[in-house]
Amino acid sequence: MEAGRSVAPKNQSFELILGSSSMARRAILAEMGYDFTIMTADIDEQSIRKEKPEDLVMVLAEAKADAILTRLKSIGVLEKKSRPTLLITADTGIIREKPSSEEEARQFIRDYSGGSAQVVGSVFVTNLATGSRKGGWESAEVYFLDIPDEVIDSLIEEGITFKVAGGLMLEHPLTLPLVDTVVGTADCVMGLSKSLTEKLIQEVL
Repeated sequence: MEAGRSVAPKNQSFELILGSSSMARRAILAEMGYDFTIMTADIDEQSIRKEKPEDLVMVLAEAKADAILTRLKSIGVLEKKSRPTLLITADTGIIREKPSSEEEARQFIRDYSGGSAQVVGSVFVTNLATGSRKGGWESAEVYFLDIPDEVIDSLIEEGITFKVAGGLMLEHPLTLPLVDTVVGTADCVMGLSKSLTEKLIQEVL
């Protein structure tokens, strides 16, 4: 597991694991003042489907938690912990399905160009000592500047558009500078709502 660095460390009475490889989520959790380690879930997200985006992001966040918990048990890490350990998993998506073709991916992104998209993000916190689990979701509306054709070409060539709901990963370095306005919280759009995360941490403790 990889360690995360805090900007202004809190007086933590527990250990924290962030179950995500997202640089944006790492940065947000560090901004919140937490010390944490990183562990990724490596689940097959494509195999998990739900009709409602709110349900999908919740189920995916829980599936990530289950996968990481299984790995931690298999390597005997939990028995060695002297303090309570909390696991945070999350998922974010644009309220739209993954594009099924290059043509559809281009159309999705062109629709956002100069327009808007609704984002929904989940957070799921598990207390590995007690088994207590709490989750929730928030949504935000994102308004985009014009998205140049060369950016669309680069995103499609990279293949990222086919892996995420709505065909657009908001925290991607090519996408983020083209976000004009956010109605809601920026951290929700980036992948980890600070207020929701704090609330769920307190609930599982």
